[in-house]
Amino acid sequence: MKRFFFPLVLVTVLFAACSRQAEPLKPRVIVTCDPELDDHNSLIRYLLFSTDFDTEGLIYASSQFHWKGDGKGTTQYIPGREYARAGRDLGPQTHWRWAEGERFIDEDVEAYAQVYPNLVKHNPDYPSPEYLKSIIREGNVWFEGEMEHDTPGSDLIRQVLLDDDPRPVFIQVWGGPSTASRALKSIQEQYEGTPEWTAIKAKVSAKAKFCLSGQQDQTYRDYVQKEWPDIESIILNAGVISLGYGAKRGVLDPADTLYFSSAWTAEKIKSQGPFGAMYRVWGDGKQMAPGDFTDYFGLKGFTTEELVAQGYWVWSPPQPEGNFISEGDTPMYLNLIGNGLRAWEVQEWGGWAGRRREMTAEERQAGFTAPFSMRATQDAVLPDFVPAVQNSFAARMAWSTTPDYSAVNHEPVVKGPLALTAAPGQTLKLKVRVSDPDGDDLTCSWAQYKVGSYQGDVAVADPSAAATSVTVPADAKDGDTIHLVLTVADSGSPQLTTYLRTVITVF
Repeated sequence: MKRFFFPLVLVTVLFAACSRQAEPLKPRVIVTCDPELDDHNSLIRYLLFSTDFDTEGLIYASSQFHWKGDGKGTTQYIPGREYARAGRDLGPQTHWRWAEGERFIDEDVEAYAQVYPNLVKHNPDYPSPEYLKSIIREGNVWFEGEMEHDTPGSDLIRQVLLDDDPRPVFIQVWGGPSTASRALKSIQEQYEGTPEWTAIKAKVSAKAKFCLSGQQDQTYRDYVQKEWPDIESIILNAGVISLGYGAKRGVLDPADTLYFSSAWTAEKIKSQGPFGAMYRVWGDGKQMAPGDFTDYFGLKGFTTEELVAQGYWVWSPPQPEGNFISEGDTPMYLNLIGNGLRAWEVQEWGGWAGRRREMTAEERQAGFTAPFSMRATQDAVLPDFVPAVQNSFAARMAWSTTPDYSAVNHEPVVKGPLALTAAPGQTLKLKVRVSDPDGDDLTCSWAQYKVGSYQGDVAVADPSAAATSVTVPADAKDGDTIHLVLTVADSGSPQLTTYLRTVITVF
């Protein structure tokens, strides 16, 4: 994610809802990203959590902030873009902020290959490096918003959307949406006017879920929304976690600044093997593209005034060396992680990235997503997830550096009911089992997340016990839903958390 920020939350999906714990399906995911440093950082975390996804593609994309050019000297100029901001106008460009030989996705997967032998010691579900290499593609990268021709990336998206797997496909749009938009355009060109078009359009509209990291080109607004109005975009506008540029300044709880500090990042991230060495932090001496006047993050020891004097456009205040810079695109997939919150089933349920609440009139006027400043947003429903999110990242970084399972921490295991039915006044036993693969002590805590239709208070008999009971309030009505969430935290380091969301439907 870049200079302006629009959130997003995760949607309705195929899921087995039953009265006992079922093995959840993994969400299908396609990642499209441009070479912004936060896309690179988000991809490192994504690969560490690739156990939790069926990854179908890793695709280079363009945006208004990064585009490759066609190599023929063709220029593009759109008023108000970075080359025409900050008191300068550089005129038409043949490319913009795209390094010669850019291959950051390949490099991240190559680093993954180095640590893969360690990772599979901790979780056998990690995809092989060979598989991940086989799904890397180049998308529509020549110019901002260019979607006039098919590319290997757009072809891959088209094939996945047309296949026979009925699961939704969460298209991660961390840069501009032009590659995904081109995939839809090619489907339209192939089938529109044929007998199959109505069915194909309905199928694709139901499968495609656009996880849009802002409007980094105009193809979603100008093409997808007009021609594919039933495709759902993911919206995060409540309980949003702070992970973008300026994250340390944006947290709601001052205690959370620890997780973005140079000390924490140095210990938990930067020192952790190949991935840690690649992860971008303030003052690391790196730059996305040579001569980039918007990218001063690798420099250290300069004030804003000194950076401006050197010709930089300082759009985010400099921070101490080693501080967290940004993973502005990570919220696009945090709710897809299989931590037990099941946030990807319904947008309003909420999870580590936040949730969708009803928009205000001002937010609706802003377009398909609500304004997002990359600072955390207040929410009366969701707790502060920053420690759990960052500790889970630290743990997986540690997995990548050691083949010794016993040397690092792993998440607790929780088994219990996903869905129950009950009559008003009925008492239900919550038959839940918890365990820890490392033998750590576990702390349990039940809470009601008021995202169900029943908005009254519901209390479990013993909120600190995994196995307990709950009485459905007498005033609950037929069809009401109640969300109870069990949080299970271990005593390991870093502390890891697993959840169980039990949804009670009243009859």
